[in-house]
Amino acid sequence: MSKSYKTINQEQRQLSMAYQKESTEVMDAFMTLHKAAIKEGALSIKQKELIALGIAIAARCDGCIAAHVADSLKAGAKREELVEAIDVAILMGGGPSMIYGTQALAAVTELTE
Repeated sequence: MSKSYKTINQEQRQLSMAYQKESTEVMDAFMTLHKAAIKEGALSIKQKELIALGIAIAARCDGCIAAHVADSLKAGAKREELVEAIDVAILMGGGPSMIYGTQALAAVTELTE
């Protein structure tokens, strides 16, 4: 595996903090949106994180995959649930999602060790 999702998460946190200093208003607005969208509601936080993971795979976003695998695990998702979310993302996204889906599974393995 050439990617480290732990490293991707660490680097993205550093990049986000640096960007926060340059564009506080935009980052604050995005974080407000994030908190509103992910909060517990008719869907659980875990369900929302699994949806976000599927979109991250379809969008081919390494940083998003790393973040949403970690947040799904934090919300209580089990490996089997993550694999099924990856399955649905592959169904909806075809070949590119197959590549990023397998990489998302590598993130699940790395972040659960």
